[in-house]
Amino acid sequence: MIDGVSLDQLRTFLAAADEGSFSAAGRRLGRAQSVVSQTLANLEGQIGVRLFDRAARLPVLTDEGRSLLLEARLVAGRMDAFKARAASLAGGLEPEVSVVIDVMFPMELLTHAIGDFQALFPDTALRVHVEALGAVLQPVLDGRAAFAVMGSLPDAPPALVRERLVTMRMVFVASSGHPLADHAGPVPTEELSRHVQLVLTDRSPLTQGREFGVISPRTWRLADLGAKHAFLRAGLGWGGMPWHLVQPELEAGTLVEIQPEEAPAGGFAMPMYAAHRADTPPGPAGRWLIERLKDTAAQCPDQG
Repeated sequence: MIDGVSLDQLRTFLAAADEGSFSAAGRRLGRAQSVVSQTLANLEGQIGVRLFDRAARLPVLTDEGRSLLLEARLVAGRMDAFKARAASLAGGLEPEVSVVIDVMFPMELLTHAIGDFQALFPDTALRVHVEALGAVLQPVLDGRAAFAVMGSLPDAPPALVRERLVTMRMVFVASSGHPLADHAGPVPTEELSRHVQLVLTDRSPLTQGREFGVISPRTWRLADLGAKHAFLRAGLGWGGMPWHLVQPELEAGTLVEIQPEEAPAGGFAMPMYAAHRADTPPGPAGRWLIERLKDTAAQCPDQG
């Protein structure tokens, strides 16, 4: 009966098809040729289909055999994947790693590390969220993420352990057509206050009542860094951006760096950290990803 078909029979079928003979299949499987032949005969009897033509010296796949060969490979492959996942779980490997990345972190550093992660942990699912300010840390505090890469929020709650990755450079910019672009030297706070400052908003309650880098009383708040970047290019306001994101436009002259009088010359440094809860550290795959991010970030010189 078809319901009685075993994985061992399918593997014997695959070995015979791949090796081209029952004797070679037997050597591959560590069995006698007669056992291979009988196993395949039993399989053919159960499914009611002749898999091999045995008229010649060497067995040849029939049309039906070729048709079923792919299905057999899929079944055997899924079983191999099942066993690999089970072994990983038994060994403590996470079935999924959830990570929150600060929007200020260079994505090319992340993708390099994730590419290596994918190759080493093919059976571990990855969930990546990109956030800003407290929304980076809130999922970690709530236990919904293994760790975060933080930076836009300058401090972390005491429940979190931080591990330094890299320091990014932040600069204040405006469009070349913005009135502030014509200001030579440090710009007084009074002058900055006359213009709209574009500010990232926090989608979590973690920073409620706190401001970071806000100078002008006139603010437009955006939840997305890409939207803020577009608003800056359109001349709708001024604001801080990661230097690595605006460097091409600064060099092209479409954006201009401005220097608030109360900010450090050349922008300010933003240290980036991997952060996780002290009482629930990441598992083996999550820990590997943190270390890989450290290695990748070490190849990128600090900008601050």
